[in-house]
Order: sequence, then C-alpha cells, then structure tokens
Amino acid sequence: MEGKQQFQVPRVKIGRQGLEISKMGFGCSGLSGIFNDPLPHEQGVSLIVDAFNKGVTFFDTSDAYANGDNEILIGKALKHLPREKVQIASKFGIAGFENGKLLIKGAPEYARKCCEGSLQRLGVDY
Repeated sequence: MEGKQQFQVPRVKIGRQGLEISKMGFGCSGLSGIFNDPLPHEQGVSLIVDAFNKGVTFFDTSDAYANGDNEILIGKALKHLPREKVQIASKFGIAGFENGKLLIKGAPEYARKCCEGSLQRLGVDY
C-alpha cells in the first residue's frame, strides 16, 4: 500500500516586495471561543502548528478576540514555528461599547497603542 500524499496549501506572492503567503489563511477567532467554547491553549497551539505543517503561513487574529488572549495563544504557537515564515494579521479598532453601541477608534495614537499591545501579546517584534 502506498503512503498517503500530504496536502500542501498553495502559495502566492503579494505586492512588489517578494512577500509570499499561503493562499489559504487560518482565522483564529474560533480558538478563543468567539463562536464556540474556547480551546485550551495547548490544543490551539497544536492546531496552528498542524496548519503550518500543511502549508498555512497566514494567521488572522484581533486584539478584541477574548480580550487579547487569542494573540497570546498565537504567540505561544509562534515559539514552535520559524517566525520568518509566518505572516500574522491582527485587526484593531474595536474599543468596547458605549451606550449599547460598538465603539470604533482609528486615531493614530490609538492605532499605535493597539499595534504595540499586539506585538507584546504575540511575543514578536514585527
């Protein structure tokens, strides 16, 4: 019996700088219970590492997912991966609720604060 062929996610170049990412990204919100029960970090890390081993290099998160805990989980996974081969998109701008409505902030000072917080939670410098 022949061994199973391992599926690998195709890659694509974006922009003019030579950046290459997986065509399929991994939306990480579900790992932290956005639409379901949250996974323990150990299981979430295992899923991210497995996705990377199948060719996924693009991971999507937000500082709003579980109040930043999703980024912490991804940061733990990054410790098991070659950082230079992983791309992370972390959204920001949701600043809470005010008078029952979603409060969105996009001022430069707030954007910088969010980016610095995300880098810290992810445990990376870029």
